[in-house]
Amino acid sequence: MPLFLLALSCLPAHAGETPWQEVAPDVRVRMISSDVLRPGGTTMIGLEIDMPPGTKTYWRVPGETGIPTTIDLAGSTGITGHESLWPFPQIDTAEGFVDFVYFGPTVLPVELHLPGDAAMLEAAVTMGVCSDICVPVSAHFSLPLSFARPDRGQSLRIAQAVALTPMDWTDPRQPVGWVGYDAAADALAVRLGDDRIDPLSLIADAGPDGQLFGAPQKSPDGSLVLLPLLGGAAEGDVAGRPVQLTFMTEMGPFSLSRIIASAGSTAAGD
Repeated sequence: MPLFLLALSCLPAHAGETPWQEVAPDVRVRMISSDVLRPGGTTMIGLEIDMPPGTKTYWRVPGETGIPTTIDLAGSTGITGHESLWPFPQIDTAEGFVDFVYFGPTVLPVELHLPGDAAMLEAAVTMGVCSDICVPVSAHFSLPLSFARPDRGQSLRIAQAVALTPMDWTDPRQPVGWVGYDAAADALAVRLGDDRIDPLSLIADAGPDGQLFGAPQKSPDGSLVLLPLLGGAAEGDVAGRPVQLTFMTEMGPFSLSRIIASAGSTAAGD
């Protein structure tokens, strides 16, 4: 890191933000805060990533080649818990692999739980950054959280990112019908029940110990969406596992959970 950037990273943080840190060529990151304490003792912060439009980092499920972003708050004081919120990603297949990514400027919001009205944020971040080459990068941020004066600019940045985060589906009309493993196609098969869903936006997340599923494609008869099995647990372990389905609609992004039905052909869903 150049000396002047190193010096900047040691300066005290302004209200609502830390100094930028350069982590790769043309890529810099900082932590931002709304400085708003909400009823129930929560507040919002965000990891802001400034990178060129052709440079990418990764969603919570990075895909075949990516490095997941982690935000470790273990050194913080006055914070009892946190939840990372993940804006809807792009499905990137340009290099022949399937990755779930963000391109260009990005904010990854995090909800913090506080028992009082002040806290000290200590955040250790690791993430992958890819342009011509892919590299793992890391940064550490210190940011005092004080709520005497909200930071409207940072609140807006965080709110915009939260608006892109998938919501739980609450409409009584179920958007997804049968979900099962199609042995012949070696893929997760999903029968959609709502034409408001973009079928080619569907992402399946089976958790860190589950399978990795690829980019969605229509079944030959057009009745199902197939997500190829790319790796993870053995095929026989697919049935009975939970899977979170994330998708885009005309109303924005949503997600819901299902249990994968018994392995077999898609006829099981008819």
